[in-house]
Amino acid sequence: MRPDTVTRTGGQILVDQLVAQGADHCFCVPGESYLAVLDALHDAKCQVTICRAEGGAAMMAEAHGKLTGRPGICMVTRGPGATNASPGIHIAQQDSTPMILFVGQIERGMRGRDAFQEVDYTQLFGGMCKWVAEIDDAARIPEMVARAYATAMQGRPGPVVLVLPEDMLTESASVPDAPYVEAAETWPGNTDMMKLQKMLWAAQKPVLILGGSRWSAKATAAIARFAERFDLPVICQFRRQMLFSSDHPNYAGDLGLGGNPSMIKLIQESDLVIALGGRLSEIASQSYTLFDIPQPSQPFVHIHPGAEELGRVYQATLAIQASPTAFAAAAEGLQPPQTLAWAGRATTAHESYLGWTGNPARLPGKLQYGEIMAWLRDRLPDNSVICNGAGNYAIWVHRFLRFKQFGSQLAPTSGSMGYGTPAAVAAKRINPEKTVVAFAGDGCFMMNGQEFATACQYDLPIIVIVVDNGMYGTIRMHQERDYPTRVSATTLKNPDFAALARAYGGHGETVRETAEFAPAFERAVASGKPAILHCFLDQQAITPTTTIDAIREKAFAAKK
Repeated sequence: MRPDTVTRTGGQILVDQLVAQGADHCFCVPGESYLAVLDALHDAKCQVTICRAEGGAAMMAEAHGKLTGRPGICMVTRGPGATNASPGIHIAQQDSTPMILFVGQIERGMRGRDAFQEVDYTQLFGGMCKWVAEIDDAARIPEMVARAYATAMQGRPGPVVLVLPEDMLTESASVPDAPYVEAAETWPGNTDMMKLQKMLWAAQKPVLILGGSRWSAKATAAIARFAERFDLPVICQFRRQMLFSSDHPNYAGDLGLGGNPSMIKLIQESDLVIALGGRLSEIASQSYTLFDIPQPSQPFVHIHPGAEELGRVYQATLAIQASPTAFAAAAEGLQPPQTLAWAGRATTAHESYLGWTGNPARLPGKLQYGEIMAWLRDRLPDNSVICNGAGNYAIWVHRFLRFKQFGSQLAPTSGSMGYGTPAAVAAKRINPEKTVVAFAGDGCFMMNGQEFATACQYDLPIIVIVVDNGMYGTIRMHQERDYPTRVSATTLKNPDFAALARAYGGHGETVRETAEFAPAFERAVASGKPAILHCFLDQQAITPTTTIDAIREKAFAAKK
């Protein structure tokens, strides 16, 4: 910590606080409103990633928060810079990810005049953030940054926005740095753990559902031991598959879109549901149909770090306010009964999962996307980081790839398009030794595909697999269900993505047939460059299990 006799500008104080908090990366699009901060970053021990659009920068920061558990740092300028960053803020809010967005602001004396690019950020971000504040005094920067870190990490994690008036950043102040902030841990009480053990001893068909944030590799290992002792079937919530190894004999699958019917039945027939870490929001709860609201029909245990989430939707039989890491440590003391009434249910559930995800069905077209997933499943290292945004192309990723380690998955539970490429940039920036693969539909890629230039600028050899079916496939699927044959606003005419990769300075290849993919992927890896594999998927192959024609025929039959 610096002594309070050192005089620094607001920009210098701010950057010193980030360094004091252990921030090793900052993702930004520069702006004249925070030049003093950019100048201070010049000599700081914090890597700056220059991004091509604020949305991509914010998503990179959110991905950093997911991977590290510490707030990802994003810096943007006022007005359009801040509004462009809002998708990343929404992702952080829905996904419970710690993140801090710093926004340059007009001078303090100009406020209230609708000055150039003036925005009221409390109104703009108030409904999406845990806290929004404008720092009016350079001497309060350490206090405000420390509070931002604590707020972003504690309870249910989420985004914080700090607004930086331009003239405040050039003011000088003598103020000590704030100490390093650790998130306060919320531990389950002994009484709650005793109640849970009694509920487990009385159960005949228990199931464990994992989700949310505030996990660690140590916590996931402890929960795996807990599941083994009690022989519990374990299910991961939507896009939280990295919380439990798919190779584990207790793994039963994930609660996402198009889930395994036998897994859904397993939950419905259970007589004890333990939901650890997650909110069981719309996708995981199968559009709020999986459990009765407000009170589930079976005994229901909900463990979450945020008190505001307990009882928000589901009134649990036993509600425990605890972070997953704390609960995982406490669960080491739980002991199973001498005889497990449910012995064998986990094995059966895992066998069902393997069958559901084993052999992809053949669909129309020369490129069989499912076979590519199966090949990648055997090829990719266990510690690879798999990234994706939103779209039907992601259904194959979640169903057929197998996540085996904590930190191996970056995907927005909020369903935001355009996430995969910037998330891959962040992952490779943080973990250069790991294989990082991003999946994107043609519509998804174009929303933040410019961040491929960022990968090229920093020589980050990510591999982006663009699945091109010439349309916004998810919306087209819904159109055919509700308005068959009336195709409207979903057709896309795309560029040559492989040529685009080469134009940026990366490696690009076109893949039109299944047999072309494996050698193209190996050449992409060998190139040592950021790469795009432009894969053409038949429009009929709309999901792993059905076609456009089949959806249309079913829709017409329902109308008769």
